[in-house]
Amino acid sequence: MSFSVALVGRPNVGKSTLFNRLVGRRLALVDDQPGVTRDLREGEARLGDLRFTAIDTAGLEEATDDSLPARMRRLTERAVDMADVCLFIVDARVGITPSDEVFADILRKRSAHVILAANKAEGSAADAGVIEAYSLGLGEPLRISAEHGEGMSELYAALTPIAEEFEERAAASTPETEVDVEDGDPDAPRPITKEKPLQIAVVGRPNAGKSTLINSILGEDRLLTGPEAGITRDAISLQMEWGGVPVRIFDTAGMRKRAKVQEKLEKLSVSDGIRAVKFAEVVVVLLDAAIPFETQDLKIADLAEREGRAVVVAVNKWDIEDEKQQKLRDLRESFERLLPQLRGAPLVTVSARTGKGLDRLQQAVMQAHDVWNRRVPTGHLNRWLAGMIERHPPPAPGGKRIKLRYMTQAKTRPPGFIVMCSHPDKLPASYSRYLVNGLREDFDMPGTPIRLTMRGQSDANPFKGRRKKNAGALKKHLGKLPKQKG
Repeated sequence: MSFSVALVGRPNVGKSTLFNRLVGRRLALVDDQPGVTRDLREGEARLGDLRFTAIDTAGLEEATDDSLPARMRRLTERAVDMADVCLFIVDARVGITPSDEVFADILRKRSAHVILAANKAEGSAADAGVIEAYSLGLGEPLRISAEHGEGMSELYAALTPIAEEFEERAAASTPETEVDVEDGDPDAPRPITKEKPLQIAVVGRPNAGKSTLINSILGEDRLLTGPEAGITRDAISLQMEWGGVPVRIFDTAGMRKRAKVQEKLEKLSVSDGIRAVKFAEVVVVLLDAAIPFETQDLKIADLAEREGRAVVVAVNKWDIEDEKQQKLRDLRESFERLLPQLRGAPLVTVSARTGKGLDRLQQAVMQAHDVWNRRVPTGHLNRWLAGMIERHPPPAPGGKRIKLRYMTQAKTRPPGFIVMCSHPDKLPASYSRYLVNGLREDFDMPGTPIRLTMRGQSDANPFKGRRKKNAGALKKHLGKLPKQKG
């Protein structure tokens, strides 16, 4: 990848549709209503043999105050400044608007390479708009259709000279936007490298401060923030080094109660956030210190646990709390009571606005990731299992004793164990919880999801009846031999 291309233009001209086509996947949310995209989203794009970074931006607005459209515009202008090429997209069916003319003047001043593209140009209805685009003074417009893939060869021809100009520059490698976490990993933990960074998803209710927290970790205003709830829509991934460890952090949309999610766009945003949880290794559940452990917070934390991800609970807006010690005691008590399936998971207080507590949060994330990758030798497990059985033997339903024969760890990420036993279907869930809680305490695995599977093993003697069967076969065989005279 040798250069970056920012896709800019008014709202609803098809920037996200073209972005998805260039990266080859439906990463950006697309809807008919304008203003869907708000944050900058980067992806590895390919067009023929060209490889470059595509940057999807928010629609350019003429607002210049502190409103949400104005903050979106400033973020887009920042993308223009950092990109090597600006692909200015206009709507060929609408024609050139006064806003297009204003933004064309801005791009001429701020970008060295500007390519003009007239989107939605399929059919004769777009002819007038394509001709009108010449008036912007940015050269001949490319006639494209992001929806149908038309005009990609013309775009390739326009980008090729620029690619040749940048081919001698040091390539700033951009990893895949999503790297799946495989459950069947080898015994040894996967090493964290720049190519395969530690993946962290920050999730929570709307207005908990997720984007502000990530901006504070990055040390710059990379994500759109503000007092309005529900600003973030896409699950945006950013790569950086946090405490010397390569990480990719996913910022997700706030998740409200399912009954309140009515609009199609919000449903897409929430499903994008759930997908980010599935791709993450560590999930940071961000709570609002003023209203912690709401029902929706518990559902989000339970989702991360059911997906088998390491969980860290972070309580934000701690700087405005007065009775910190009493509040912390109440939080710990509520955590133990309301989320027993995550008992022992790290609970960290932070302030995204001031940056306080971020070092503790980073340590908690690394600790949770280490526990998530932990493996216990089979010999230790079976000695431990014998002690647990001696301390509290399994029940004997119907007078038949359930025998736990041996135990082994089948997987990590999260830790998964198999117990071979008789009558596994009759073993009560309470005894499984007893074993899981013992694993947490005795092998130092607090908070991480633990999967315990009971697998049946027959009590029947495998050699029973074999002697009789073998004797009958020998007698039959001897009966076929020819009789010897004398």
